[in-house]
Amino acid sequence: MSHLRITFLIGLIAGAGPAMAQAPPATLSTTPVATPAARAPRPPAPTRDPSTAGYVAAKELPDGANAPANVDGNFIIGPTHNPAPDMTVQGGVPQGTVYNFTMESANSKFYPGIARDANPAGQAGPPDPARNFAPTSHPAAYTRKVAVYVPKQYVAGTTAPFIVGADGPDKALFTALDNLIAQKRLPVMIAISIGNGSGDGQASERGLEYDTMSGRYAEFVEQEVLPLVEKQYNVKLTKDPEARATMGGSSGGSAALIMAWYHPELYHRVLTYSGTYVNQQWPVDPKLPHGAWEFHEHLILNSPVKPIRLWMEVSDRDNYSTFDTYHDWVVANENMAKVLAAKGYHYQFVFARNAGHTDRTVKQQTLPEALEYVWLGYPLARQ
Repeated sequence: MSHLRITFLIGLIAGAGPAMAQAPPATLSTTPVATPAARAPRPPAPTRDPSTAGYVAAKELPDGANAPANVDGNFIIGPTHNPAPDMTVQGGVPQGTVYNFTMESANSKFYPGIARDANPAGQAGPPDPARNFAPTSHPAAYTRKVAVYVPKQYVAGTTAPFIVGADGPDKALFTALDNLIAQKRLPVMIAISIGNGSGDGQASERGLEYDTMSGRYAEFVEQEVLPLVEKQYNVKLTKDPEARATMGGSSGGSAALIMAWYHPELYHRVLTYSGTYVNQQWPVDPKLPHGAWEFHEHLILNSPVKPIRLWMEVSDRDNYSTFDTYHDWVVANENMAKVLAAKGYHYQFVFARNAGHTDRTVKQQTLPEALEYVWLGYPLARQ
C-alpha cells in the first residue's frame, strides 16, 4: 500500500485537511462570514515504549531477530530492520508469473464508486469521544488494479491455496513466495493483490471497502474478483477456508481481518501490518458505533472463538491522534493482543521499535516469518 505521512493520514481522519481551512462558499447573506483560523500542524506520532503500563507483556528479541514462526504470543523487534534474505530475488529459484488486469466501477454491483468531497459539508457533532467529524461524498467512477501471482510450480487447472492482499500489486509478497515455495516452507499458492477503489479515510471508496464492519468486501472478492482470476488465468482456487489467507496494511489490514471475521467459512488465515483497528467506519453503524475498534472493545470478547489464525504488527511510531479516544493504532493493536490471548486464539503480535506506520523496512524483515506463521499447520502434502 502507499505509505502515507502520518500528518496527512491523521488530517484525513480528523477532517483537518487544507480544504477544511477554507472560507465557506459565498451566499446571498450580507452578514460577514469569519474565515476559520488555520490549524497548527499536527505533531508527529510519539514513540511508544512497549513496556508502557497496560500494554501486553512481550518478549524482547535480539536486535535484527524475528519471532519464531511456530510460537504464539507477543514479541518486540528492532531497532534495526534489515531485509530477510528471502525478500530478494535469488538465483536459481523458479520465478512465478505475475498477471495484471483492471476492473471498472461500472461493472460492480457491490461498489459502483464514491469519492470524498473536496470540502466536506460535515460539521462537528455533539460531544462524542468516538467521532467529531462527518465527511460527505459523491458518486465517482474508478479503475481498480489487480495483480495475480502464479508460482512456477503450479499445475494449470489444479486446485490451489491462495492469499488475497489489499492495496494492489505487492512485489515484496511475490518475491517472498518465490523463495519460500521453492524451499518448501509454504504451499504452492496463488496470490491475488487487489487494488482499492481510490481515496483514503472516511467517505472515500477505499475507506468504504476496507473499514466497513460487514461481510460486503469479502463477498465482492468472492463474487466479482476470484471468478475473473480463475477464468482469465486457467487457475482453480480452493474453497477450503484453511487454504485461504488474507493480508493487508493499515485499513487494508483491518479489511483482512474483517473478511475472515464475517466470513470464516471463506478465510481462516490473516496477516496485518499496522492494522487500522480504530474508529474509521463510515457511514456510522449504530450497532457498531466504534467501527473496527469494536473488535477489541466488544466483538472478540463477546463472541465464540472463530477458526482464525492471525499475525499482526504495530510500530512504536504508528499513527496517533489527539482528537478522540479511538484513533491510536498502537493502543488498538495492543488491545487486540490482549483480547486474542484472553479468548485463546492462535496469534502472534510483533511490536517494532524504530518504525512508522506500515513501515517498509519492518515488512522486509518480517514478511517471510509472518507468512510461515500464518500458514503453520497447513500440510504441504495437500498440494
